[in-house]
Amino acid sequence: MPTINVNRDQLFRLLDTQFTEEEFDNLCFEFGIDLDTQFTEEEFDNLCFEFGIELDEVTSEKQIKSKEQGMDRSKGASEDVLYRIEIPANRYDLLCIEGLVRALLIFLGKAEIPEYRSVEPPKGKLQQLIVLPNTMQVRPYAVAAILRGIHFTQEIYESFIDLQEKLHQNLCRKRSLVAIGAHDLDTIKGPFFYDARVPNDIKFRPLKQTKEYTATELMDLYSTDDHLKPFLHIIKDSPVYPVIYDQNNVVLSMPPIINGDFSKITLKTKNIFIEMTATDLHKAQLVLDTFVSMFSEYCEQKFTVESVEVTQSDTSRALLPALKYREETVSVDYINTNLGIKQNAQQISRLIQRMSLGAEVLSDQLIKVRIPPIRQDILHACDILEDVGIAYGYNNIEFTVPKTQTIGQQFFINKVTDQLRYEIARCGYTEILTFSLCSRDDIGEKMRRKDSLSKAVHISNPKTYDFQVGRTSLLPGLLKTVYSNKNIPLPLKLFEISDVILKDGSEEVGAKNERYLSAIHYNKNPGFEIIHGLLDRILQVLEIPFSANKGGAGYFIRAANDCRFLTGRCAEIVVNDKVVGVMGVLHPQVITNFDLSQPCSALELSLQTLISNQ
Repeated sequence: MPTINVNRDQLFRLLDTQFTEEEFDNLCFEFGIDLDTQFTEEEFDNLCFEFGIELDEVTSEKQIKSKEQGMDRSKGASEDVLYRIEIPANRYDLLCIEGLVRALLIFLGKAEIPEYRSVEPPKGKLQQLIVLPNTMQVRPYAVAAILRGIHFTQEIYESFIDLQEKLHQNLCRKRSLVAIGAHDLDTIKGPFFYDARVPNDIKFRPLKQTKEYTATELMDLYSTDDHLKPFLHIIKDSPVYPVIYDQNNVVLSMPPIINGDFSKITLKTKNIFIEMTATDLHKAQLVLDTFVSMFSEYCEQKFTVESVEVTQSDTSRALLPALKYREETVSVDYINTNLGIKQNAQQISRLIQRMSLGAEVLSDQLIKVRIPPIRQDILHACDILEDVGIAYGYNNIEFTVPKTQTIGQQFFINKVTDQLRYEIARCGYTEILTFSLCSRDDIGEKMRRKDSLSKAVHISNPKTYDFQVGRTSLLPGLLKTVYSNKNIPLPLKLFEISDVILKDGSEEVGAKNERYLSAIHYNKNPGFEIIHGLLDRILQVLEIPFSANKGGAGYFIRAANDCRFLTGRCAEIVVNDKVVGVMGVLHPQVITNFDLSQPCSALELSLQTLISNQ
């Protein structure tokens, strides 16, 4: 979940009351966010489980820089107390102190719910942003808005920049979906154009630089920049780069990398032109609505944003930002039944309003909820239900006995699995738990079974060599565990009971999980008789008798050829005329493929097949 650093003194000043730290912590807890206090690990886990949050800390800028950059670089940093507050991942309106304070004041009943409005300029023409067709090759969409009459202080300016970064990292998916640019409107002249040009045709002076660079030179310049380097790949391989410029051909930005220095915003900036380029128009509009709404309270006309006429590359036109309100109808019974409370329509309406949502009582059973543009997390009535629960206070809900009675029961396969674990452990085997993903070589070449790759589920974009496919056998994991524990005195007797992943066209997802049991005996001697004894014990506790008359009820073993095992030292396990597994002495090549040196006998059973065959 995202974390914001909030200056305590600024927070208290904006809340217009002097909370003690304990009082503010209680407020955060009630609101569904958290301020660090000294919790035990158990209390921390309970809090996370109940609210889906993580605890952070009370710290200072100096302490943060000391941890991240070292003590030497923390010199000169502020020692003001900072509250590191983690907020729900879907509450983008709380990513800055403005949104957090506004929500808290409404929650406390100390402020009215603002009405966000998009307005046309009282004098003059609408500013225009025109998207040219070339942008379809790289980032096809753009949106824009204007904040008029802003009065920046250092705190507001820093919050403005910080919200850009927070949105870039979260909702904008590290600028790959949306990139935000802010410019001093008084230094540039519309209409504005969004185009895509050959890199060498783009030349301007970027932020914090003293000379002009072409786009190609900028990519080389920022290849060693820790802040901008992670974003270069977004457009680096494109034949054209996006660029925004004004009527006088002054470059405002080269999204999603860097803005131009000519139109940079400063503490003296009064009017801000905000542009956003995107690969997803819906996300761009969502980010624009959130961003401008947060700082519209500093505009000359509070909570108003000046519209910009945006013409997309397909010639469609729209006045942005839209700042649309949505309506949802919820029933009183739905709220009361699902939360386990008893509130009437008026009371629920007040609870909804505490969460920055408009509410109107239609009848004794229906409430119309008006959802502002900043609450994009409200997608369904259940989201409103959650907000009512927070406003009511989950701790205030009385414990009751459920009206329905059900009998819980463990899945039979899981019950058998748990019982077998104890029995196998009593036989002197140690249980291990290995990864469900492995490399192609682990189940293929190393096990001398290249055909197994055709039965495996492959990861389309594996991040590491070790996690390329879903395992089709537990034996590779057991052998790798032996390799990692070669220094332990012999014999090594290991087992695992877990799921493997197999292709299955009859399943909706094209694959299925199947419960396997595998065990190995690694020693100076193969110990085939030891692994055979384990098989007999497993089937004995499962009450499957040995069948001397092959073909009758019960189990028996018969010679088999399996490339993983030595010829003549391998057997199939047959239960009620169905093969459920294999055991034997592993082939020397398999042993050496896993960098082992001692002989090893192994057993592998499909518990799923074994149980379903009874």
